[in-house]
Amino acid sequence: MRNAVILTLLGASAAGCAARTATFDERLNASQALIRTAEEVGVEEIPRADLHLRLAREQVQRAQRLSAEGVPDRARRMLLRAEADAELAVAVAREARVEALVHEALREVGSIQQRLR
Repeated sequence: MRNAVILTLLGASAAGCAARTATFDERLNASQALIRTAEEVGVEEIPRADLHLRLAREQVQRAQRLSAEGVPDRARRMLLRAEADAELAVAVAREARVEALVHEALREVGSIQQRLR
């Protein structure tokens, strides 16, 4: 019985640590890392993806201002938005590249079909 109680307490303690909310600095670092990833992928070349990247950058700046103004909850939420926009920028860029590959493949198929006729 005693071992079961100890295991339960250890499990609850571990769950509590895992559910810990990230600090502002941790969230800021994550947001900035996602923005760097988007830049490295080259999202600036795709207008729709570039828009989301610009939004992410603006949101990070806004979050830093909110944090400096003493509004940490709003600052963290703004960083979550920045992360989402940076991830969306990467996804949109990947989608655009896949679409380009699909169109190229379809052109090649059409060319092959023409030669076979």
